[in-house]
Amino acid sequence: MRTAKFVTRALLLSVVTASSVTIAPGPTSASDTAAGNTYYVAPNGSDSAAGTQAAPWASIARAQAVASAGDTVYFRDGTYAYTRATSACSSQTARVDAITLNKSGSSGNPIRYWAYAGEKPVFDFSRMADNCRIKGFNITGSWIHLRGLEVTGVPQNNNQNAESWGIWVSGSNDVFEQINTHHHMGTGLFINGGGGNLVLNSDSHDNYDQRSNDGPGENADGFGSHYTPADRPANVFRGCRAWWNADDGFDLISTYSPVIIENSWAWRNGYVPGTTTPSGNGAGFKAGGYGGDYEPNAPKHTVRSSVAFLNKAAGFYANHHPVANDFFNNTGYGNHPNFNMRGVDSSGATVGRGNLRNNLAYTGTLTSYMNGTNAAYNTWNLGIPLSDSHFQSVSTPGWEAPRQADGSLPVLPHLRLAANSGLVDKGTDVGLPFSGSAPDLGAFENDGR
Repeated sequence: MRTAKFVTRALLLSVVTASSVTIAPGPTSASDTAAGNTYYVAPNGSDSAAGTQAAPWASIARAQAVASAGDTVYFRDGTYAYTRATSACSSQTARVDAITLNKSGSSGNPIRYWAYAGEKPVFDFSRMADNCRIKGFNITGSWIHLRGLEVTGVPQNNNQNAESWGIWVSGSNDVFEQINTHHHMGTGLFINGGGGNLVLNSDSHDNYDQRSNDGPGENADGFGSHYTPADRPANVFRGCRAWWNADDGFDLISTYSPVIIENSWAWRNGYVPGTTTPSGNGAGFKAGGYGGDYEPNAPKHTVRSSVAFLNKAAGFYANHHPVANDFFNNTGYGNHPNFNMRGVDSSGATVGRGNLRNNLAYTGTLTSYMNGTNAAYNTWNLGIPLSDSHFQSVSTPGWEAPRQADGSLPVLPHLRLAANSGLVDKGTDVGLPFSGSAPDLGAFENDGR
């Protein structure tokens, strides 16, 4: 084991507003200390009850009507099933909500909607009959913190629309922590217009839009961040996993504020969930773009310390982005290709766009559209022959293993460097923590685990 020498540069001292959570590498959990009132909701509760632990309410709507900034609402174990939205469909293409959270907390005093310790509240929307586009959760309020909730089953009940959504976010400075969103006919968690949100230690998987009007599988991403104006702070995804989504794992198309993705994993996207039947686009991390058009006001996105493997298409994809995104310390394995930096210039011509450092590409197709990028200290630049022996394991099953007690990703040997790997200490300092004389290549710093 090498002697640890952790280096943190000024890059990591910046703070992105996200419900008073400092944005820096590594999982960070918000405080469990709540200064306000505490309320309880349970499947067998009553909205005419007092909302106490002994007499809980039955619905999140009742809780929101009472809760205010600084308050915490605990949800007890069990299933909260929904069959109808809060309003009727005005047409087959209208949008309706099953749950609307429109009351805001404040800075330092969010409204918390949390799973009770050790319990699993499940919000099940699979029996909703509304004949239009459905949002399971529609979160328009700001300074809201959801933690430990499972969200599943939002349907499309006709073929006139592109998709429905598990969680739709247009509020700002919200936190979504330890959320498990899955089996929707559309994207699991979709940020649209809100800024400064943090998605922390959350999973989105097995989403498949088989009734989309532009073809099955074309619109069901794991996580999406879109259409946010340029004046908003970055939305951040940290410690998240996206797998078996019919379209992409993470999709940042058509947004005008920056997005940071770090310490996250994406695999087996672009297939009908649980199969190898091709479906949608199939990128692991789709970092931007505007439908192939040049956009002079495009932001720079960042993807770092993340892993993409066995996706149908690219592991890390610039997606015709007009500016160079930062791709630092990532691992691509078995994608097609692992790193695709296809960008666009002001004349509409295809060019390479991206700043790439300390990345690792192994098996599959290594790279494409690299001409014009700023790429150095990556495995394909250094001329180091790669083999399985560089890794503790190249196993691909098991990445959906249970998370650690604090919600952080499980520690697996898969695609971690072996102690004697020639990729150890071969990187360059980009402002991320590292041990040894220089950063290692890939998503996992070899710290002895």
